[in-house]
Amino acid sequence: MATGKKTNDLPFLLEKKEVVLVKPAKPTPSEVLSFSTLDNDPNLEIIYQTIYVYRAKSFSSIKGGHHDLVSSDGKTHDLELSSDPVTVISDALSRVLVYYYPLAGKLKRDSDGELRLNCNSSGVPFLSASANCELSSLDYLDGVAVEVARPFVFDWPGEDDDDDDDGRHPLILQVTKFSCGGFTVGMALSHSVCDGPGAAQFYRAMAELATGKTEPSVKPVWERERLVGKPTKTPFQNHIDKSSLATSPHLPFTEIEHGCFNVNRETIKRLKTSLMKECGDEFTTIEALSAYVWRSRFRALQFNSDGKTVFSLAVGSRGRLDPPLPDGYYGNAFTSAFVTIMGKDLNEEPLSRVCKLIKESKKIACSSDYLWNSINMFETMRRENKKLEMDDTTLFLTDWRQLGLVEEVDFGWKGPVNMIPVPWRVFGYLGLCIFFSPSTLDPAMKGGLRVLLSFPATAMAKFKEEMDALLNLGDDKALA
Repeated sequence: MATGKKTNDLPFLLEKKEVVLVKPAKPTPSEVLSFSTLDNDPNLEIIYQTIYVYRAKSFSSIKGGHHDLVSSDGKTHDLELSSDPVTVISDALSRVLVYYYPLAGKLKRDSDGELRLNCNSSGVPFLSASANCELSSLDYLDGVAVEVARPFVFDWPGEDDDDDDDGRHPLILQVTKFSCGGFTVGMALSHSVCDGPGAAQFYRAMAELATGKTEPSVKPVWERERLVGKPTKTPFQNHIDKSSLATSPHLPFTEIEHGCFNVNRETIKRLKTSLMKECGDEFTTIEALSAYVWRSRFRALQFNSDGKTVFSLAVGSRGRLDPPLPDGYYGNAFTSAFVTIMGKDLNEEPLSRVCKLIKESKKIACSSDYLWNSINMFETMRRENKKLEMDDTTLFLTDWRQLGLVEEVDFGWKGPVNMIPVPWRVFGYLGLCIFFSPSTLDPAMKGGLRVLLSFPATAMAKFKEEMDALLNLGDDKALA
């Protein structure tokens, strides 16, 4: 039974159908799977949500003219005639779950502290919804408030519900149709099961099956035992004394704001040019812009200069391991590069010095030895029932630009024109920052990126000032 609901202050009415469980189209193995040391990190035991935005397209634009779709009921449909994204995506989901059958199971942390996934074909919660507005009226979700985007992805059971005894669903999908013929796909996925590249691999596979392929071009590989560490003989010790970390008058906070900032290609170029003039070295976009964002955040939160501040960057490890991970591995395969400096140095030293520190930490984190040392450390912590505590002093940055999720994932309507993270579920702590690709609808942003952060409401205005200063940086201006 469909229900209509208009949330206060939202400019649309959202009609939702009942949640259904989409099961694999064919029988799949019944087994209990274990996880890697990285997957078992309690800090990754979160659901991260993303929304993909698709414009209305006629099926005559599908590559090759038309495709046949074999649905979960065994019937063949001509995709030229299947203009309903709910039908296309739910059928594609059912078929892709034959390959990614763990995502149709239940995830639970057992009494021994280890995560396990019961592959019982429980199914993926799938919600179909309709909004009585055009996507253009919401700017295709580009720059909209979190409260506006939030209804297009859902939790099931709800955030306030107790966990089922059998565990929780690692994957949840919602397809919302709009009056213009466009639609959104809201995906909620367990970070314990997939990292960013793993999620992108699954999403692309689902799109491939939606547009006529009989199997994914990349077959999924579980094999989480490849990244199980060995506990060290030395007990884990946190090398940073919490009492030495900088403090902020804005923390703790009572009200949070989420900000998304566009940084175009010319601004990035001017920032790199300024840094080169400052020290003579070249820096990548991630090195240059993350240093600027780190310093701007420090200033916005008014951390004390005689305290330490920490920067952490997620560094992908696929292709860097010896032996390498197999193609199709979709578990967590990354480590973190860390930089720790005094607040005074971050705030007052030339920004190029901060960039150099980030560059050096990246180089170290890219080695196979560094990754295995990290894995062994996490395994030691797990067995000692310890957790690497996160705090708001640290800026944790992850770069989503290389995941290939904008323009490349085509369900028959061409690629999405926009993809956004939903901070309410992605942000496990205040310090997380995401770099991600811009919407394709703004030609001026080609080659640029978006920066997503959360702040106490009292500090957001100052951070906006810092970002405005970057946008107004001229070739003849030095970095302040």
